[in-house]
Amino acid sequence: MTDEPEVLFEHRGAIGLITLNRPKALNALTHGMCLSMKAQLDEWARTASVKAVVIRGSSEKAFCAGGDIRALYESGKNGTPYALDFYRDEYRLDATIKHFPKPYIALIRGIVMGGGVGVSVHGSHRVADESTVFAMPETGIGLFPDVGGSYFLPRCPGDIGMYLALTGARLKTVDALYAGVATHFVRAADWDTLIEELVAGRAPNDAVNRAGESLPPGFLAEHRDAIDRNFSKNSVEEILAALDADHTDWSRDTAKTMRTKSPTSLKLAFRQNREGKKLEFDDCMRMEYRMVNRVVAGHDFYEGVRATIIDKDGAPNWSPAELSGVSEADVDAYFAPLPGDFDAQGLLFRKLVQIDASHWKNVLDFYDALLAALGAPHWHGRNINALIDSMVYGNINAIEAPYKIQVTGTAHIPAEVQQELTFVVLAIGEAQGGNSDIEFEICP
Repeated sequence: MTDEPEVLFEHRGAIGLITLNRPKALNALTHGMCLSMKAQLDEWARTASVKAVVIRGSSEKAFCAGGDIRALYESGKNGTPYALDFYRDEYRLDATIKHFPKPYIALIRGIVMGGGVGVSVHGSHRVADESTVFAMPETGIGLFPDVGGSYFLPRCPGDIGMYLALTGARLKTVDALYAGVATHFVRAADWDTLIEELVAGRAPNDAVNRAGESLPPGFLAEHRDAIDRNFSKNSVEEILAALDADHTDWSRDTAKTMRTKSPTSLKLAFRQNREGKKLEFDDCMRMEYRMVNRVVAGHDFYEGVRATIIDKDGAPNWSPAELSGVSEADVDAYFAPLPGDFDAQGLLFRKLVQIDASHWKNVLDFYDALLAALGAPHWHGRNINALIDSMVYGNINAIEAPYKIQVTGTAHIPAEVQQELTFVVLAIGEAQGGNSDIEFEICP
């Protein structure tokens, strides 16, 4: 008799239902779970009868407590590819959720941390119950707030995101709502009814809005001014100095907590928040993949996991041990492009380029629009040779992620332009061989 699958999939009425099914491990994600969830989401995106996706955990204690950190630790220590394979495919899953074309409703009960945040916070609806506990505790294990933390944390109100990233502070339900991590509150006793309403086809916005369900102000609302004042500074050192000068119980406890974290992780988390505020989601994920490659090759992640999970002595030996030992050049190295073309080959977040074809009158309009959209030079004129030279052999081949070129309005273009477009798509596919850095989606 085989064990139950780590993740369960059901098509029930109008929804696709995902159940994270590792209750003894607090539903921590494995590589296989990430792969199967992405494949299922890709299928449900194309299934007309699936109007929305709902994800939940099988444990009352946890929606999902993160990734399987012990497995990642052992992989990195033994030099196996599992760790980087996991992060790559976990990030691809997070991007799939972020860009999912239908409502994606996460039912967040109990603990939601790390990887569990990645498979919930990027959905359209994040429903908390009265037991929800959110945290991004990565700086305490020598990592950084990944799974899209670069994107959603800087977009929390004020400087709450920086506070959460540097401290790993835990938020209960009311504060998860205040921070925007959760979008709705529905009591656990009503979840079965909520799911059945969604199965019956009720609109998610109507289903999750429960009249009269509200919570009193929480910790973040009370401390918002102090958080913004202290965590808006220009460096980790300045934040600590501001907290030290505040002389409140909260500021002292917060500074003390920060000083237990990896100095390298603190500086990485600070930089990623500042950078992520300026970036689109997929660019944040590319940045995080660069960072995690360096973390897996470093020291503090393994020391943090050892002290927290393996030996559980709570006494990590960080290297460097002080913020002063982490230079700007050290931090820069985590954010640098990966060697060669590994970003494109390893991560595969496609950069979407949308082109409206409805105004094209001849083939030159087509070539002009495509070359302009990609920023490609008119090296050999406006023809198929120019496109292949520019896109496959020229500067477009050096991009850090592949392109998906979506051409809309094609029902309105002349037949000869449609024929040329079909010919170009086939020719570029043949020119790339098995690389497929550039793919097309042709829409009427």
